[in-house]
Amino acid sequence: MLYLATPRLRGDDVADLQVRLSQLGFDPGRIDGIFGPLLHTAVSEFQRNRALEPSGVVSLTTLVELRRVAAITTDRHLVTDAREGIGFDEVGSGLVVIAGACPLAERVAAGWSDRSPMLRLASDDPDVIASAANRADARLVLSFAASPEVRGVRLNYWASYRSHSRRGERVASAIASRLARELTLPRVEVTGMALPVLRETRMTTVHVECGAQDEPISLAQALLVAVTAALHK
Repeated sequence: MLYLATPRLRGDDVADLQVRLSQLGFDPGRIDGIFGPLLHTAVSEFQRNRALEPSGVVSLTTLVELRRVAAITTDRHLVTDAREGIGFDEVGSGLVVIAGACPLAERVAAGWSDRSPMLRLASDDPDVIASAANRADARLVLSFAASPEVRGVRLNYWASYRSHSRRGERVASAIASRLARELTLPRVEVTGMALPVLRETRMTTVHVECGAQDEPISLAQALLVAVTAALHK
């Protein structure tokens, strides 16, 4: 049985459930293998659609019906991809979370000024960051980490073998493009990753990794310009 619990149920079976529901036109949220409130609602809606008790609990009866309906469905597109592709779930306002204990995060937060409402989290803990951002229903999360092995800057957005965040990719790519124009860096990479902070946050999140920089203040200023431009695209 799969159901909404605390702590959240996680695993490939949950991810498979999300995929099946999404292919049927129900919105379970991000395909991340976590049984959260959106998935609970999607299960309930499926059950109601099939004249089952809308409990949100995936019992054997629900699973049999889900597999039976999925077996006769030829459309394999995900409703989550469609919603994101047309910007249906785009958040137009709200605060920006700037997280991380590294100096770059401090500089970016210090220079944020009145660009838009901002929440500063001086933590590297993915659970702390995600919990605060999700409670605040943030617009965007920028998490920072110093990574000596990175030459230049690496911008990570959510991606797994089942799905990826198109909005995250767009925002990360827009920031990378602006950085390339603003600064001379050894490298600016955009990478899809299944990092915990990217998986746990519900909103668009970009995890910024940077190596040793000769001019960290210039990098912070360039990031501020790039993020502001990306938010207003």
